[in-house]
Amino acid sequence: SKNNKLCLCNTLQSPVFTKQPGSIVFPVDSMEKNREVVFSCEAQGDPPPFYRWKLNGSLLNSKPGSHHSLSGGNLRINHLNKEDAGTYQCLASNSFGTIVSREASLTFAYLENFRSHKRSSVSVREGQGVVLLCGPPPHSGALTFSWIFNEYPSFVKQDSRRFVSQETGNLYIAKVEPSDVGNYTCVVTNTVTKTRVQGPPTPLILRNDGVMGEYEPKIEVQFPEIVQVAKGSTVRLECFALGNPVPSISWHRVDGVPFARKVDVRKTSGVMEIPYFQQEDAGTYECVAENSKGRNSVQGKLSFFASPQLIEKPQDVQKAIDDSLVWECKATGKPKPSYRWMKNGENLEPTERVQVINGALSITRLGLSDIGMYQCVAGNKYGEVYSNAELRVIAVAPDFFQNHLKSHTLVKEGGDVLIECKPKMSPRGTISWRKGNDALRESSRIVILESGSLRISNTTKADAGTYTCAAHNQFGEASSSGNLIVKEPTIITTAPNTLDVTVGESIILPCQVSYDPSLELKFTWFFNEQLIHFGSHGGYFEKVGGQHSAGDMMIRNIQLRHAGKYTCAVQTKVDSSSIATDLIVRGPPGPPTSIHVEEITDTTATLSWRPGPDNHSPITAYTIQARTPFSLGWQAVSTVPKVVGGSHLTATVIELNPWVEYEFRVLASNAVGTGEPSKPSKKARTKETVPKVTPANVSGGGGSRSELVITWEPVPEELQNAAGFGYVVAFRPFGATGWMQAAVPSPEASKYVFKNETILPFSPFQVKVGVYNNKGEGPFGPVVTIYSAEEEPGRAPSRLRAKSLSAFDVEVYWKALPWSTSKKRVLGYELRYWEKNEKEDKASLLRTVGNRTMAIIQGLKGCTTYYITVRAYNTAGTGPPSPAVNVTTKKPPPSQPPSKVMWNTSNSKIILNWEQVKPLENESEVMGYKVSHIFFRPSIMETNTTSVELSLPTDEEYIIQIRPFGEGGEGSSSRQITIPKISVFSVTLSFRNHSNMLI
Repeated sequence: SKNNKLCLCNTLQSPVFTKQPGSIVFPVDSMEKNREVVFSCEAQGDPPPFYRWKLNGSLLNSKPGSHHSLSGGNLRINHLNKEDAGTYQCLASNSFGTIVSREASLTFAYLENFRSHKRSSVSVREGQGVVLLCGPPPHSGALTFSWIFNEYPSFVKQDSRRFVSQETGNLYIAKVEPSDVGNYTCVVTNTVTKTRVQGPPTPLILRNDGVMGEYEPKIEVQFPEIVQVAKGSTVRLECFALGNPVPSISWHRVDGVPFARKVDVRKTSGVMEIPYFQQEDAGTYECVAENSKGRNSVQGKLSFFASPQLIEKPQDVQKAIDDSLVWECKATGKPKPSYRWMKNGENLEPTERVQVINGALSITRLGLSDIGMYQCVAGNKYGEVYSNAELRVIAVAPDFFQNHLKSHTLVKEGGDVLIECKPKMSPRGTISWRKGNDALRESSRIVILESGSLRISNTTKADAGTYTCAAHNQFGEASSSGNLIVKEPTIITTAPNTLDVTVGESIILPCQVSYDPSLELKFTWFFNEQLIHFGSHGGYFEKVGGQHSAGDMMIRNIQLRHAGKYTCAVQTKVDSSSIATDLIVRGPPGPPTSIHVEEITDTTATLSWRPGPDNHSPITAYTIQARTPFSLGWQAVSTVPKVVGGSHLTATVIELNPWVEYEFRVLASNAVGTGEPSKPSKKARTKETVPKVTPANVSGGGGSRSELVITWEPVPEELQNAAGFGYVVAFRPFGATGWMQAAVPSPEASKYVFKNETILPFSPFQVKVGVYNNKGEGPFGPVVTIYSAEEEPGRAPSRLRAKSLSAFDVEVYWKALPWSTSKKRVLGYELRYWEKNEKEDKASLLRTVGNRTMAIIQGLKGCTTYYITVRAYNTAGTGPPSPAVNVTTKKPPPSQPPSKVMWNTSNSKIILNWEQVKPLENESEVMGYKVSHIFFRPSIMETNTTSVELSLPTDEEYIIQIRPFGEGGEGSSSRQITIPKISVFSVTLSFRNHSNMLI
């Protein structure tokens, strides 16, 4: 017993394959160079496994001197010969048993030479079909075939007329042509050994007894009636026919199912390939050969098969002696797999105790002799799969080492308790109980279960005490004890309740309990059976119970989504209890649903809807809002009835604009507030009607000679009331009785020009603008007075003079024309100026407004001559120009900034000095300097010397710049100088050539 226990607790392991042998095809041609192969085999286990090998079911001799040797688990075969071909299996064994690997074969690939050295001629007529036989020599391993025409390397190219079968190697020519005459040689290649041999040439000659007539196809290359195809493999079917004309080959499934995209049909070479073959690809396939003389076909069935795949495997198991074992083993495959079982590498034969039924192994009355390694082998004619499992049979005396009784078991008074007794023993023996020193008697409350555990129902204080479980079998006995402690029950004293609150309020849900004070309480809250995590949920939930016996919860700022069932659960080590509170939350109504426009006119729309949830407060009113493409969002609308009560589910919206697309939505209100709006209704357009709104701001005037210009603000689309909107412009000379009218059909139009040579300049007209659309004419707007176009000023201003102010500015004076409201009004003057070397059409313009007679032209070039003219203008255009005058701007100001700027302090003064600026030859002379300084506020001082005095800054720093000026204007400025606040010391700083300060 003691040894068995130790054996089960260590790390010993039965053998498990980590590498198994694979089949080998060995080229015979390589045996001269390398006559050695190695089958791999590796297994894990503790103790480490030792290895043996079987060949064709018999153990191999791998002793020294044999040409079979082991390297670890690998089998090395030296000095190969053909007798080594066969099926090999690796056996791995340790103290737990033996397992057998899958089968691996060793075969030899070879290709012998053709034995015949000469073949007879084949004589055919032109147009006849012919088959040239290859007859490959003895071989082992897959072959490929090709044919040489006359001499190497001229190989026969396959097409619709010529075909080389990769099954037989034969060459088929559907219809012989004169160009086919020659010698044909079959070339055979072994794909394993890469050996290539050539057969003797076969001469093909034409008979001279005429040309073969046309005949129907004769299929010479066809596939078997039944082809077994493995799952996942590629199947290749061949079909070729002789005939005149050359037959065409086509393929299809007899059941009419179209080919999958993976199917490769090569019509020119008579081959169909189906890669990755699956169950759905199985079926009957037909090859059809046809020409103008007839049609022929062959059929064959592709049958799907799959080697076994295990879907349920036996697992390692540990059983007690005399127990029973059932191991399931199931595999898929086609055909359906059969099963056999092996024990320690040998086939397991059925006995009275050992049975194999549908792959399941059952063993009754287990004994120590049944210990070992078992393998389930599932196989069909396409392969076998192995699965390993270890059986351990144990026989031990009772032992509580790993499963002692609990030292303390707690139960509430009146509750039920189960004291488990689970000793380890094999075989299973008897179990008895005692309380204290007395044997325990069973009753309706006290029951010893079949498992050996003790159940006590409706526990009382008298049940407390020490309980002992004793176990016994033929190998020995053992016992274990524990104490049962009976506690006061936990009871929630708060009664179930239903609470009613309003959105935004806060409430406390109580949870008070009585309990055994020696136990620790844990409160947990659930909302609609989902655990509440305090600190999350947006901070709405908070524990507020201040006593050990209270687990109250507060809900702050209650929302509609907080309505539901709240459960307080109380738990101790002994028992648990819970209580539920239903919370009703009253809030604004939910959004109404099913908004429909029942009827619509040009200015009204009748709506219907269904109420949304009232959220426990009756709906008192509904509000209707509308939206159009022209509105800024949703707008409240007028309705009939004016106030839509909560019992109404329909209303009529009034005062809508005709021919406008509307969307409507409804909001419900109750005593708590107004809820969310409904989803918008489907868009609906009001009916058309004649227009009622006329254009605003009708005015005009200006334009060209003999024109009356009338302008207005277009009527917005939402006020046009129908399609085909336009304007009617009516006008007449002031004092006339009849109206002239003109239609303007564009709704975007804002202007109409009436031109007539009889219109006198600046004549008053009465004008009104009306509207119309497809439904008819609307009203005219009020009558306004508009003047026709006036004439351009007829005279030029006189006494034009120009004076240069600087290098960039020129001042211009002229004498104004008489100001009047006559037909040739003057609204202002237009100056034109251009450089001497430019043409007048390049002139720049400057306009004045009113009766001004002076202007300054800015932004000119220095030292440049300009020509200037002036003319009057009004709405009709400009009048004749004055004679041009010329003026030359002054030389530009100095471009060099002041340099060597220095400053120092003396008493309460700052003295600034700088070097005289010398102008360049094309620059104006320096007349002085402007010193700008910021001290509290900006200030400028002028000087004609090169120094200034400033007050010493005490509270603020100085920011100073110096620039020269002359008759050409202001020159370039020195760099900005900052003078800090100074109190007790003086410093002299210098700037040179825009550089920074120098000390």
